[in-house]
Amino acid sequence: MTPEQAGAATRKSVSALGSAFLEDPRTLRRARELGLTGWACYVAGRGGALGDVRPDTVAAVLGLIAPEAVRDAWAAARAVLAPSKVAEQMLAECCRWGTERLDDAPRVRRLAELAETVVLGADGSGFPLFAAWRAMPVPDDGPGARAAVALHLMHEHRAGALLLGIRASGLTPVQALIAGPEGEASAVAFGWQPPYPQRVPLLRRRAWADAVADHLAGQALRVLAGRERAELVALLRDAAAHFRGLSSGGELASRG
Repeated sequence: MTPEQAGAATRKSVSALGSAFLEDPRTLRRARELGLTGWACYVAGRGGALGDVRPDTVAAVLGLIAPEAVRDAWAAARAVLAPSKVAEQMLAECCRWGTERLDDAPRVRRLAELAETVVLGADGSGFPLFAAWRAMPVPDDGPGARAAVALHLMHEHRAGALLLGIRASGLTPVQALIAGPEGEASAVAFGWQPPYPQRVPLLRRRAWADAVADHLAGQALRVLAGRERAELVALLRDAAAHFRGLSSGGELASRG
């Protein structure tokens, strides 16, 4: 399996597994215990790996979220807790989620080993949020937690790759969301206000952006041999199926 083929083949499973802990009901309950809304926790939980930076910097790195929505969430989080501390809490939740959801997944130790090899060997140039998350100290935990952290790092790398593809395609963030799998629902969730652009004229450029993301994600997979890439694809598919069997997943982070 070539790196680009593996990049395309891991797209759905990395998306499903890499951010699932942020939408988990227990994570949202932890956010409320900290005095945060789900939306503030989502923005500060991801962006907080950068440290206590300006909200416009976070908006630029997250890319697809409306800048006003990022500013509101960042300010709300900072009024309660430093964003870096929110990110630390979310890393702990990622480990907790992995222990609960992935510890008994098929061959989870091998999944963690291969995923860690990918993220530790990936070039962080042009992927600031991925690099920031990779630099955070990871608790010495079990295989499910290790796998969950590595999958989140793969997700952040993939998110950065997609953002680069979107900008290279000439799409605006809201156009890219409208042309994506969830259409207007994702635009609403990420704080963009109507009227929205027509979807159909944007689909070809979105497909091109996804192909660029596949290529960039595939570059990180070059560290594995071809058979190992195929093995990782299969392990990710099995882990995603295992997760779906345990739970239908949490709600999307919301501002309430």
